[in-house]
Amino acid sequence: MSLEELQAIERRSVVASYARFPVQFVRGQGARLYDEEGNEYLDFLCGIGVTNLGHCHPRVVAAVREQVGTLMHVSNLYYTEPAMRLAQRLSQSSLGGKVFFCNSGAEANEAAIKLARKARGGGEIVVVHNAFHGRTYGALSATPQESKQAPFAPLVPGFRVVPPEAGALGEAVNERTAAVLLEVIQGESGVNVLTEEALIAARRACDTHGAALIFDEVQCGMGRTGALWAYEQTGVAPDAITAAKALGGGLPIGALITGPRLADVFAPGDHGSTFAGGPVVASAALAALELTDDPKLLAHVRELGGWMLAELAELPHVLAVRGRGLMLACEVDVSAPEVVRRALLEQRLVVNATGPTTIRLLPPLIVTEPDAREALRRLGEALAA
Repeated sequence: MSLEELQAIERRSVVASYARFPVQFVRGQGARLYDEEGNEYLDFLCGIGVTNLGHCHPRVVAAVREQVGTLMHVSNLYYTEPAMRLAQRLSQSSLGGKVFFCNSGAEANEAAIKLARKARGGGEIVVVHNAFHGRTYGALSATPQESKQAPFAPLVPGFRVVPPEAGALGEAVNERTAAVLLEVIQGESGVNVLTEEALIAARRACDTHGAALIFDEVQCGMGRTGALWAYEQTGVAPDAITAAKALGGGLPIGALITGPRLADVFAPGDHGSTFAGGPVVASAALAALELTDDPKLLAHVRELGGWMLAELAELPHVLAVRGRGLMLACEVDVSAPEVVRRALLEQRLVVNATGPTTIRLLPPLIVTEPDAREALRRLGEALAA
């Protein structure tokens, strides 16, 4: 179908919850996307941090093809090998506890909130300004952004919002606190890196008062920062982490991964999901995890990310840069949404704006330096136009 035909269908049949750009992508390979006319684009957004291994990585595709022809779905009332193997691999690669599977980052955070509330009944959840944890009701209640919350009030009670600072976090936690929920790097608000001092203060306060420390690694996990899990670069270990986005290599899967302390809080019937951890997505995630947890790839992410951060700072109209690994953003003194539109439609570069003056880049972890150099050239052209 043509782009115009798809737009007509959307007007008649699709809820208007997305402001789409006038581009139809029909194929992806590695760091590139192709529209219906065969035009090639450099993808430095990765479906918002999903295709970390690039589009259609052959090992992920092979794992899906093999599994989809064998068993596509069975209830969680029964065992499948891919789900059990994936849970074991996730636990061993992180906190050493247990795993609850779901289908998205918001669902993973919902599970984390329920877990913390069961561990300390009625306890508050402490979150910080500019956080984003999802759009379902519990996750939205943990997302203190007025534009996202106001249309859907009243929200779930019991959330306390403080600045992402060591002193504020330390003072916010008390014997009534169930958990502190933090993004190690805030993605949707513009790649804001929480300080190590803030994370240490949260850890100490949680230890003092018996609260759980939960890190939302939905966007910053799975190798994005140059370590498999972003917390590994901080010196602070949480009691649980949430993961999704890149976990499935392009397919939808989420996970709540606990440490030993919270491993046995849930009992049968406390939580569930029909499609969670299905054999197809679990097989894709196993392949993606094996590829991502590679010291050479993670070193590449750190090295190329450091180079890109320095190069971004030299582009026209860039006032500041921030990020870690290949999770990057720049502040500009022009309209970021307009620059992003020009980059897409004129330069065939896919990035996005997280605010009026913030441009975010989430290139695939497998991107080469020549492609990164070309992407920055195209972004520079869009900025200068």
